[in-house]
Amino acid sequence: MIHDTVASRSPQAQLLGLLRLMRPKQWIKNSFVLAPLVFVGKFLEPYAILSALLAAALFCLASSATYIINDIHDIERDRLHPSKSKTRPLAAGIVPVRMALMLLATLYAALLYGLIVVPKVGLVIASYLILNLAYTFALKHQPVVDIFTIAIGFVLRVYAGAMALEVPVSSWMFITTLCLALYLAAIKRRQELSHSGSKGRQVLEKYSVALVDRYAEMSATGALLFYSMFVMSERPELVITIPLVLFGLFRYWFVVEALNGGESPTDALLVDWQLLLTVLVWVFTCGWALWPTAGLS
Repeated sequence: MIHDTVASRSPQAQLLGLLRLMRPKQWIKNSFVLAPLVFVGKFLEPYAILSALLAAALFCLASSATYIINDIHDIERDRLHPSKSKTRPLAAGIVPVRMALMLLATLYAALLYGLIVVPKVGLVIASYLILNLAYTFALKHQPVVDIFTIAIGFVLRVYAGAMALEVPVSSWMFITTLCLALYLAAIKRRQELSHSGSKGRQVLEKYSVALVDRYAEMSATGALLFYSMFVMSERPELVITIPLVLFGLFRYWFVVEALNGGESPTDALLVDWQLLLTVLVWVFTCGWALWPTAGLS
């Protein structure tokens, strides 16, 4: 039945399915790669901008590759899921596994070329790919480890951005990124647990809403604290952005608690205009505050 369904799909539907398989909407997460470009004040240098955008583009390909591997691995489980059986192209029978593997090979070929062009960034991306392979086949079933694995992926994004610019990154930035990513990952687990119980993921059997709430609260507090320490010790010009970060954390929690969002951080950001506006104002304020020193560091 599934093979017949796939065969009956039009080429256009399959191409659209391949695009969905890559989850381009999730590429917004790779904006973390651009963080060093802003905070080291190189956002006015054309070569630095191109280098950072190349690193971000490679990370987009790498993240898409991990999504494809994950969907192939979980295809049978997704077919039994009430929503994933309709939204995931492989589980829904829109795209055959053979086509997914061809796309995956193409992405790996592009990443291999990227490793040759920008070897330092390529090594970070290789580490990300290996980490996510471990996550797909083992680590996502380990409580706490699964959340930290997701968070480390964001830290690697920031590190890749630093390698692209060949600049050191403050330890404060790394720990802030880790805490923020832990906050988002904990909220994601909380909402998955609230919406579908332990049916969505095997690891959810080991969690409770109260437990992941505490994880989220501790991580959010850490993110705010370390960001403030980073700003006050290394970039005092950005002190005016601390209230924006605090408001963003408050607003995100409101979206989770009152609007029942947060299972997908990307969706929460794109759907809630206040949250999106806060991020845009934060980016603009960072650029405005650092503008006099941009390109001089």
